[in-house]
Amino acid sequence: QVQLVESGGGLVQPGGSLRLSCVASGFPFSSHAMSWYRQAPGKEREMVAVITSTGGTTTYARSVKGRFAISRDNAKNTMYLQMNDLQPEDTAVYRCYAPGRAYWGQGTQVTVSS
Repeated sequence: QVQLVESGGGLVQPGGSLRLSCVASGFPFSSHAMSWYRQAPGKEREMVAVITSTGGTTTYARSVKGRFAISRDNAKNTMYLQMNDLQPEDTAVYRCYAPGRAYWGQGTQVTVSS
């Protein structure tokens, strides 16, 4: 009954911001590292960011470093991705992933366009 549910995607103009959420259930969220991936049509999926179980260490793809911030609230079983200064190249379906469970969320669409 593992479940990951993303929300917060939408349409935004270049330079805008969005905050994605991933609500987890069915496993001990607080003991698992979590990550965000994205995939655009015709492209391989790309790891965007990863966060350790306690939130003490974060890692980012070079393409988003300095613009995106991953965080988590273990009391709420929720992971977040704050996305600032969005660009058209960021357009993709964003999915949360639990490596320890090999489980993916359903995804939320982010579209950056003028």
